[in-house]
Amino acid sequence: MQTHALEGGFTDAPIDAARAFRGLMTAMARPGTICDVSGATPPAPLGAAAGTAILTLCDPDTPIYLGTAFDTQDVRDWITFQTGAPFVPPAQAMFAVGGWDDLPLCEFAIGTAEYPDRSATVVVEMPDLTSLGATLSGPGIKDTASLSLPDTAAFQRNAALFPLGLDFIFTCANRLAALPRTTRVR
Repeated sequence: MQTHALEGGFTDAPIDAARAFRGLMTAMARPGTICDVSGATPPAPLGAAAGTAILTLCDPDTPIYLGTAFDTQDVRDWITFQTGAPFVPPAQAMFAVGGWDDLPLCEFAIGTAEYPDRSATVVVEMPDLTSLGATLSGPGIKDTASLSLPDTAAFQRNAALFPLGLDFIFTCANRLAALPRTTRVR
């Protein structure tokens, strides 16, 4: 393990994790809202928001899948040291991180009728994240919201699976937005 894996975690873990968790929960409760989060300085190609999400939501009991472009030794070492999360194939992942084209969405767990919460949360690192694009509606959204999504049809299919389905977090630099499975996309 290289020494860089020992760096880039939360400086003041309890405070940084609490702030990051609040940002993540705000984004999840208000789909389409773009929140600034900070605290992590992960190795490339992970951005600050994706690294912060990993530090906040992953631990040794959170199996994680890395998309092809993100599956580097530096990223693996950093996640292992910072969280202890094990790396698994897509079907076993509770958490996945990658670029849109790196993620095999059809292979991730979408939950079961008895346990819909046993689905994966997918972090998609985006080249840009804006409040323009697809129109969102549903719980947590007054009237409508807009968000730049990589593929509107994929999110429409995901929402149709409710109460099953994937939850998404989109990241770019130190910003993130969420799209839970309850959100309707047009």
